[in-house]
Amino acid sequence: MLMVLTQTLTAQARPESLAPLAEQISPSVVNITTTTVVEGRTGPQGIVPEGSPFEEFFRDRPGNGDENRPRRSSALGSGFVISEDGFIVTNNHVIDGADEIQIEFFPGEGQPAETLPAKVIGTDPKTDIALLKVEADMPLRFVRFGDSDTARVGDWVVAMGNPLGQGFSVSAGIVSARNRALSGTYDDYIQTDAAINRGNSGGPLFNMEGEVVGVNTAILSPNGGSIGIGFSMASNVVRRVVDQLKEFGETRRGWLGVRIQDVSPDVAEAIGLEKASGALITDVPDGPSKEAGLLAGDVIMSFDGVDVKDTRGLVKQVGNAEVGKAVRVVVYRDGGTQTVLVTLGRREDAERGETSTQPAAPDVSEKDILGLTLGLLTDELRKELSVPADQNGLVVMSVDEASQAWEKGLRAGDVITEAGQQKIVSMDGFEERIAEAKEAGRKSLLLLVRRAGEPRFVALSLEN
Repeated sequence: MLMVLTQTLTAQARPESLAPLAEQISPSVVNITTTTVVEGRTGPQGIVPEGSPFEEFFRDRPGNGDENRPRRSSALGSGFVISEDGFIVTNNHVIDGADEIQIEFFPGEGQPAETLPAKVIGTDPKTDIALLKVEADMPLRFVRFGDSDTARVGDWVVAMGNPLGQGFSVSAGIVSARNRALSGTYDDYIQTDAAINRGNSGGPLFNMEGEVVGVNTAILSPNGGSIGIGFSMASNVVRRVVDQLKEFGETRRGWLGVRIQDVSPDVAEAIGLEKASGALITDVPDGPSKEAGLLAGDVIMSFDGVDVKDTRGLVKQVGNAEVGKAVRVVVYRDGGTQTVLVTLGRREDAERGETSTQPAAPDVSEKDILGLTLGLLTDELRKELSVPADQNGLVVMSVDEASQAWEKGLRAGDVITEAGQQKIVSMDGFEERIAEAKEAGRKSLLLLVRRAGEPRFVALSLEN
């Protein structure tokens, strides 16, 4: 009886045939061939930068003759048509650096009989998405985006593309996992075991209704071939990017103007927060949040009416928000909550103005506290560490490698600017903050630490 029930459930879960679906969606899938003039290269290489987290889904074809002379290199990828007037979505790494882009359509009646050149409308390296456009003499077959948030682990999905340059093909599998992150700020990948190989990059991942729920982007593999671990950027992310590329030719993401870190349990205890959630502000440079009155040490609990779980969630919420929109930000401050109205800036503008510096570690010492050898921040040390002239605090001269301070990542050259959410200008002040925390029954002391100008909070235990 059990065997019969298992067979019945299996039959219900697995469709009889994917052929009707494949026939419906195939005309919208395209092969993409790019050519690039390569100079001074001695052998075939991919156009994905070395060290990229993405697998190389396509490969160069070496030319003939002297390898030291300029030659034309070809690469393959996939894409899909999203409108009858010729807009096409693919991965940015498929067309990045290409001199020419050719689109080959699925063969069949009512399809363009030959390849068409494409122009780049816009790209977004952060999500690895590119929007192309072709001019055809007929309306093109196209597909629509589905709601990737409704995709469940275990749902059937179909991948289409041009694997290994073999031409159009279909593979099927299930959604293996949701909300995967690889290395990007805005990552939201669907993991699937549908076969994805080199050349599938930029192709669509369909649900059983023929809607695009992902763009095939990356694989995990020891040999470069599919082992059943593929990643597709979720369609709800892609759709927003494509809409902006179509309208502006570039992305326009919201910018709050704060540096943040996750709230760990020990940090939550140190500041009196009941639950380790939200995003802890470590720095407020010039920008929207500073103008609105947000402060380092505030914990962002809610953004534009949506609870903030952690820093990753907040970054995505802010990035999806409209530039110039006034949003309500609820923060935890001094044991209570406050609401601050912030008018969002544009992240792309802010990133163009960012700079960074590298400090040098000092070689003097002053006093040992909590496993740290600390010294006052003198003008000489400010210059050596590239610290602003108006910055006060204590310099970490050395760290006991057996201490919790070492385990928490504190290192020589770090500058402690706050303790217990109060500014530190002297060694006595630091010791006073330690005494106050112990008197209040705290198990740890919250430090604001800067390294190369980048701030972060560290909760250091007071029990040893």
